Amino acid sequence: MPPKQKFTKGQIVTAALEITRREGFSAVTARGLGGKLGVSSRPIFTAFKNMDEVKRDTILAARALYNSYIEKALAEEIPFKSVGLQYFQFAENEPELFKLLFMTADNALTLTDVLPVIDDNSEKILVSIQKPYGLSQEHAYMLYQNMFVFTYGLACLCATGVSRLSEEEVNARLTEVFAGLLIKLKSEEAGND
Repeated sequence: MPPKQKFTKGQIVTAALEITRREGFSAVTARGLGGKLGVSSRPIFTAFKNMDEVKRDTILAARALYNSYIEKALAEEIPFKSVGLQYFQFAENEPELFKLLFMTADNALTLTDVLPVIDDNSEKILVSIQKPYGLSQEHAYMLYQNMFVFTYGLACLCATGVSRLSEEEVNARLTEVFAGLLIKLKSEEAGND
């Protein structure tokens, strides 16, 4: 008969998220989890087969938290701008989770391929650009890519502690870059390039 589960998967994942937030994802070990939960590492393996499963579920939990930021943004009056602000907010509030989700990679991807791979919300975000700004899908995706690169840079500066920016500064910079890109893309669509 297998040993009785002392902790649920959810409790273990919550502990793994707390460790990640404090020390980074590399600190999520069986010994570290046991210490956080006040037990040996044995109870972890009554809930999970191995540490790979723990880490997978921890990443899924971090992604769910990130998705809640984006869902909030998509419900705002100006969704695409709010997405950029919430992305930055996530990096500021959860720097280690941001690093886990957006600053580690198994494979190098092209810029065209990266957005759908790293963000489950990419289709919804694309719709939030295409319809309100009257852009073709191609130009909406181009705007999305370029704004992502810019926003990612600001978020990385914040998540790594290299620079601190106020929400007002981020808002102003995102607006300026967005306006310039939108003018350029609208001009291209009108055939004035």
